[in-house]
Amino acid sequence: MSNSTLGHLLEIEAEAAALVNEAQEEADRRIHENEEKNRADFDRQLKEKIKLRELSLEEEKEKINIQYQKELDDFRREMSGVNADETRFFSLLNEYLTQARFKTGL
Repeated sequence: MSNSTLGHLLEIEAEAAALVNEAQEEADRRIHENEEKNRADFDRQLKEKIKLRELSLEEEKEKINIQYQKELDDFRREMSGVNADETRFFSLLNEYLTQARFKTGL
């Protein structure tokens, strides 16, 4: 093999190495762009899902608050119709406790 042939082969090898390096750089650039795009898409989708969950949570909280207020209003309405007769209550309680003591022998 002559020096010129060897030199020519070395030039071709250098060109091939340069092409491989360019191809690798292009592949790395595309991978990086793709990763950024995928990350941005993921972040957007995640934010959308979080927003939907938050809306759903707020709706559920509102339903619970409405139900709570209704039950509280019903309870207050029922309690407003009840007259507290503490004297009678304590009299009945005393009578019950007295009978319980008598039955148990205390």
